[in-house]
Amino acid sequence: MSATRGRSGEGATTSGCGLKRRNAPQDHEDSEMMNQDQLSTEDWCGRFWNGMELLKDVNEKKHFLPTGLEGIDTLLGGGLRQGQLTEITGPSSSGKTQTKDARLKSVMKSIICESVFDIFALFEVLHQLEVSLLNCKVNNGGSKVCLLIIDSISSLLAPIIGGKYPQGRSMMISVAMILKKLADEHNLSVLVTNHMVSAGNGAVKPALGESWKAVPHVRLMISRECENNICTATVLKHTLLASGRTAKFVAPS
Repeated sequence: MSATRGRSGEGATTSGCGLKRRNAPQDHEDSEMMNQDQLSTEDWCGRFWNGMELLKDVNEKKHFLPTGLEGIDTLLGGGLRQGQLTEITGPSSSGKTQTKDARLKSVMKSIICESVFDIFALFEVLHQLEVSLLNCKVNNGGSKVCLLIIDSISSLLAPIIGGKYPQGRSMMISVAMILKKLADEHNLSVLVTNHMVSAGNGAVKPALGESWKAVPHVRLMISRECENNICTATVLKHTLLASGRTAKFVAPS
């Protein structure tokens, strides 16, 4: 995991998590929808939203962190929105990691990285981050951390929801709630990457199934043209934009 802190006066302070990749088992679609694990709120942040709160959120929280990729920033209206969780998914070598790296390179001197190899280590690192953010609020009224990156969230979550851990789905939902709580309460932009799995008939879909599908505020799918660095970002889900919108960008070398 990597955390980034910006210099005083700069608007783009970042915290990121570089999580080591490993092979994850093929996604298993739920035959039943989480029952007691499913929260009865779209936010999954431990609280309910009413219409006035949603309107206030849209009107007041319009701060974005540019990714450094013009096509994606234009598509998203400025970049990664603070207070939200954004997911980037796509096949292997599609450019999703380069999209994440573009933002990291712009603040490389201010990044702190943590290597996380399983779900339990992720819980520990997220707990330490939350304690640090709370201490910053108490001591000086605010934190300089504004971006958290997990690459790849599916490598950590897929192994625990494949049947090995009876409470795997509950742990997955706990991760979702913690990430969205950190984003909301500390005005962070949270960015995660997700791999693709077979959907049958030669098609592919984002891993982690229907249970995870409702978690991100924004979901982008990245595809790459053969033999060049031209990529296409497609909106799969967005709080303000219609699904299906696309934009092209050049993946960093």
